[in-house]
Amino acid sequence: MADILIVEDRESLRAVLRKTLEARGFAVDEAADAYDARRRIQARRYLVVLTDLKLPAGSGFDVLGAAREADPETPVIVMTAYGTVEEAVRAMKEGAADFLTKPVDTDHLLLLLDRAVERRRLLTELVLLKEEHQRRFGLPRVLGEDPVLKEAMLALQRAATTDATVLLLGESGTGKELMSRALHQLSGRAKGPFVAINCAAIPENLLENELFGHEKGAFTGAGGRKVGKVELADKGTLFLDEIGDLPPPLQGKILRLVQERQFERVGGLQTLSVDVRLVAATNRDLRRLVDEKAFREDLYFRLSVFPVEIPPLRRRRRDVLVLAEAFLQRFAREMGRRGLSLSEEARAALLAHAWPGNVRELQNSLERAAILCEGTTIEPSHLRLDPAAGTGPTLGDVIDLSGPLSELTKRVSARVEEEAIALALRETGGDRNAAAVRLGISLSTLNRRLRQSEPEPAAES
Repeated sequence: MADILIVEDRESLRAVLRKTLEARGFAVDEAADAYDARRRIQARRYLVVLTDLKLPAGSGFDVLGAAREADPETPVIVMTAYGTVEEAVRAMKEGAADFLTKPVDTDHLLLLLDRAVERRRLLTELVLLKEEHQRRFGLPRVLGEDPVLKEAMLALQRAATTDATVLLLGESGTGKELMSRALHQLSGRAKGPFVAINCAAIPENLLENELFGHEKGAFTGAGGRKVGKVELADKGTLFLDEIGDLPPPLQGKILRLVQERQFERVGGLQTLSVDVRLVAATNRDLRRLVDEKAFREDLYFRLSVFPVEIPPLRRRRRDVLVLAEAFLQRFAREMGRRGLSLSEEARAALLAHAWPGNVRELQNSLERAAILCEGTTIEPSHLRLDPAAGTGPTLGDVIDLSGPLSELTKRVSARVEEEAIALALRETGGDRNAAAVRLGISLSTLNRRLRQSEPEPAAES
């Protein structure tokens, strides 16, 4: 079975490329035009597609589109004899992994192929690791088809191949700890410990002791040495939930842990070193806490090396019923209640609810319904949804809808643009270049929009 598809109309160049790749150990398929290439891509899966941009019966962009449609993870390397910046930029924007100019430098080609194959191998291993973890440990898999969830999961998969500090952002109940456990299992530290601690659930005077442990005699009642959660996480992952509630006196010590992987136990003089991967989570706006001097700016930047936003359930409306069915099946098995199903009215009520408690609230609602239902059909009365939650805020709650339609359209557009820019900046940790790429605009345009949204300076009296 072939590893690489070469799409090139010149037979002599195809022969050279094939010989080069086969000498490197690759199995090769060939196509002389875009039509044949699309047919082959639809029929089988390739590790890499190498295509010219100028082709009979179409173009390299058609081949690129076919490969992306068949499998978005298939790396596509494009070749062009013209080497124009416009073509290269367009190819990269449309999903090409890289590009080459003709005449082809075979050493450069092999380097790009090795890089593309390695990336594909890592992605495959991540999927296999995730499936193995679910099979062995029985943890609920992350369900959902909504694009915002898929984007978050893809970001986690990318982060898992590194040792970078990850900051999970999202409201309570969105599953941040589940995501952190998945990240750990997908990482090279999966065989090490996963240690979680909730910074908001432990009193301030006890949190330092829980994190770093203590030496004998450190305080009244300390009859012996205690190992803290940081030491227990050595060679594994330390998950600090609700990091936004970390007391100011401990923020400096966590900063040192993140920067130097060093700490001291309470009452101890010896500096200890640990090898931990730090994952933090919060439902608070850390940037605002920094501005309010309630959170250290240097710690904020250290934590937000790789921020990932876990979307709330109200932004994943298409996943509500998927999750509800999965929870219902699970509770039916646990309670021995075979045949439980949702009525059409119950399904409509689930879709209409705002889910302020997110996935956790949905799970609790289905468990309660399974208990209350005496028959086999779940009705809205069994769900016991809080009518005060309604369907969430309407557009009129956040934007003034009065005035002419032309003015209203401008206000809505400005508000949507403002929210989109704010979200992109949060998700990229304030990196304007990355935010501009995500928004599909230039950096200069982003800077101009940010300047326009800044409040006017107060006039001097």
